[in-house]
Amino acid sequence: MNLKTETAVKALAVTVLAISGAAVYAWGFEAHRMVASLAEQQLTPQAQKDVQRLLAMEPGATLASIATWADENRSRQTAAWHYVNLPQGDCNYVKARDCQNGACMVEAIIAQVAVPKSNAPDAERLTALKYVVHLVGDVHQPLHAGYASDKGGNTYQVQAFGKGTNLHAIWDSGLVNNWGGGPVGLKAELAASLSGPAVGAAPKASQWAEESCKIVAGPGFYPEWHVAGAEYLTFHAQILKSQLANAARRLAAVLNSIQGAR
Repeated sequence: MNLKTETAVKALAVTVLAISGAAVYAWGFEAHRMVASLAEQQLTPQAQKDVQRLLAMEPGATLASIATWADENRSRQTAAWHYVNLPQGDCNYVKARDCQNGACMVEAIIAQVAVPKSNAPDAERLTALKYVVHLVGDVHQPLHAGYASDKGGNTYQVQAFGKGTNLHAIWDSGLVNNWGGGPVGLKAELAASLSGPAVGAAPKASQWAEESCKIVAGPGFYPEWHVAGAEYLTFHAQILKSQLANAARRLAAVLNSIQGAR
């Protein structure tokens, strides 16, 4: 292998790792745990009690610590639960078209929310809770309701933060980690804007996915010339902040509604 070929192979390996890493760690661990922690602050006392009772089955577990379980325990069966692909030019979710056999993020949220509301054994309710906490976060990452053509931005290569990456990775972790004050600063800003307990109707996962899709379909979401410069990052960081707030508030509302249904 000559030097030129070796360099090309290494570059390809870096690209593959970036793509696969972004696909596996939806939103990034920091964002998922942030959403869960902020949601916990908005639970009703009864919902908090029920959640803690389930978490006690695994000593030391917290709502934040289980937020990444669904990624860490992903299987072939559940891989498709983490996203839904909507067609370009149409952000209206159509189950028959977009979620055949119920294998997508929208239907997974609906199915998993139903488990804790039932008389299922606590072990099943805890597993469902882990999925709900994670997937409600996922549905607010815009590219988890993006396009199949670029695998939700995973194959759309960009320059950002002084290095090569992909668009999905920017939204998973880049914007969070490069927030002024870092993830800790972002969480503090969000906590100051959220107060609970959160209330709301039954989860509307399809609506949340459509909202995310509309962000992806918006002007300028795909950076011109594949370069995400300061203007792009500053503007979209605020959208990310709004999506994280929505995710935390809605997750809390879902968990509160589960308790109210029992």
